[in-house]
Amino acid sequence: MVREVAELRRKSDQDLLKELEEIRTEIRKLRSQIRAGGRVENFMQLRNLRRRLARVLTILNERRREAERA
Repeated sequence: MVREVAELRRKSDQDLLKELEEIRTEIRKLRSQIRAGGRVENFMQLRNLRRRLARVLTILNERRREAERA
C-alpha cells in the first residue's frame, strides 16, 4: 500500500484525474455485474477499487488545499 501511495503521489494532477475516471468506470462495471446477478470473479476487487478511489481523491484534495494556501 505504501508503494501504491508513493506511486500515486508521483503522478500529475491530469494523470490522477484520468485514473479517477478509469476507477469509477471499473466500479460501475462491477456493480452492474453484481446487480444483474452475474458472478464476479474477484469480489474483493470492488473493495480494492473503492479504496484506491479514496486514495486518489485524498491526494487531489491535499494538492488543492496546498494550492489555495499559496
